[in-house]
Amino acid sequence: MTIESTSGARAMTPFASALREAIDARSMTLARLHQRLTDRGNAVSMATLSYWRSGDRRPEGAQSLAAVADIEDLLGLDPGALTERLGPTLRTGPLGPTAFPFDQLSLEQRVRDTFVAMGATYPDPTRELSIHAVSDVGADRKILRRTTRLVVQGTSGVISEIPFVEITEETPATSPVFVALGGGRIAKTHTDPSRTVHGFLFALDRPITTPESAIIEWAAEYPADYPEGDGSGHGISLQCRELLLWARFHPEAIPTWIEEVEETPSGEVVTPRDLAGAVSIHAVRRSFGPGALSLRWGWDDRSP
Repeated sequence: MTIESTSGARAMTPFASALREAIDARSMTLARLHQRLTDRGNAVSMATLSYWRSGDRRPEGAQSLAAVADIEDLLGLDPGALTERLGPTLRTGPLGPTAFPFDQLSLEQRVRDTFVAMGATYPDPTRELSIHAVSDVGADRKILRRTTRLVVQGTSGVISEIPFVEITEETPATSPVFVALGGGRIAKTHTDPSRTVHGFLFALDRPITTPESAIIEWAAEYPADYPEGDGSGHGISLQCRELLLWARFHPEAIPTWIEEVEETPSGEVVTPRDLAGAVSIHAVRRSFGPGALSLRWGWDDRSP
């Protein structure tokens, strides 16, 4: 992850410019505006009004937005004359706790080492808001390709690159080939010496400033000598809005059993699943994480 400094002079925002012009046009001092807001029961501080007028801060939250509506009225402006110039919120929203999605310290260290080797910070200052991950299983029962489409949001600073990893747990393997399908390019790759963690750095088409978001898509294409797959999943260190897994099987490689596995700090929950005559299956979670969701399958006599 590359994070660029956001320090330095702040340009005047449309909201701040409109507020300053309205105050100047009516020859009203901030002290007088503050007093009239207080008389209406809207106790916004003088310092806050000054920050709003200079553009150093902007109104956020219900109480501040109510104060802006009162300011519009006190300055004789049309309703929405100031609020419509606020633009999108600068808040990321509640992030919740951060945690490595798997309960394995050695695995977390390998992931950390992979991030560092690619020049990224750990943990990286982004969160995945929406994840759609599709795995295609071939006739030879191996995963051929995994396509992932994400909506990612910055949580700190300006972000131009985002690190990701593919994990094969304790099975050493050749790295998949990572292909950018949209939203940027693959800037760098790295495989941990254990050959169980394979990382890549996704460079965005353009940097995003927190709390902006971006949509990106990539595919992991697996080599012929890649181990036969027994499942596919996705782990996240912060809560997401939606996580969707979709596994699609070749008609000649329909598993005899499938199970859904949810791993969170509270423990592991395993739920048997059934294709019921279909050739694909999906699992979905909303407001999920930190944790991991997986679909596992096999071709033996085991009863799920």
